[in-house]
Amino acid sequence: MNPVVEKYGRILLPLITPYDENENVDYGKYEELINYVIEKDVCDSLIVTGTTGEASLLTFDERVKLFETAVKAAAGRKPVIAGTGCASTKETIALTKKAEECGIELCLIVCPFYNKPTQEGVYNHFKAIAESTKASILLYNIPIFVGINMEAETVGRLAAIKNIVGVKDEAGVNPTQITDFYLATKDVDPDFALYNGDDVMLLPTIVQGAMGIVSGGAHIYGHEIRAIFDAFAKGENEKAKELFVPMYEFCKSTGQNGRILPNSILRPAIEAVTGVKLGPARSPLAPATDAEMEVTLGILKKQGKL
Repeated sequence: MNPVVEKYGRILLPLITPYDENENVDYGKYEELINYVIEKDVCDSLIVTGTTGEASLLTFDERVKLFETAVKAAAGRKPVIAGTGCASTKETIALTKKAEECGIELCLIVCPFYNKPTQEGVYNHFKAIAESTKASILLYNIPIFVGINMEAETVGRLAAIKNIVGVKDEAGVNPTQITDFYLATKDVDPDFALYNGDDVMLLPTIVQGAMGIVSGGAHIYGHEIRAIFDAFAKGENEKAKELFVPMYEFCKSTGQNGRILPNSILRPAIEAVTGVKLGPARSPLAPATDAEMEVTLGILKKQGKL
């Protein structure tokens, strides 16, 4: 088995960040959510301040405190991965160092956003971060949010750096890019880990060689995701499809009305299933409407999740 997947598993869950009525981070509810997902065994590892955790809407200090909270709450029961990507190389290095101080050994680092660097700029960014830390790094490619795509050639170059151990790709934007990443890295580092980062692309990317998934939907569908991987490994393709379709329907519903980040609908859906009060998404994300929730909760009820 791939050593990264062996240590961190196939299902990496990017935790939702709970807020109170004033949009302050609710660290107590965060601990409650962590206990829920660990006790229900819906994932193999926890990701703190990923996209689903609304990293771009959190302050530096909030992110550090969430790292600390997660490590304490997980208490060694599941590995904790820190999302440490920021717009600048300097701040990303600083946040990665904080994660390392918390005892976190793997950082998920998004391609720098807003400033749209060249591929050489992307390479230099990750090279500088890797040289600044002993932590391992999982590259994170999500063009729909950062504004640029991390090209396969760049990922291949970065795979040669010892502590850059894998990539998470938002496959819905580039449906075949997992294969491009595989071809670019297989001779550079045969142990380079390939993770899909888009719930609705779970089944298509397994076929292409994705070894696991970073899944916000795992809060609700973790057991199904595990069963899908197991079914595919056994050649039970029809079973894998049958398990995948309900999750696909749910995840598509969280993007109603052109929502790119699904959190506004995903949060109350997770709250309804888990019973953990998460609060609405942080501004400027608009709250889910009654009509949107009628659709999404209707799907969950139809599937027996509620």
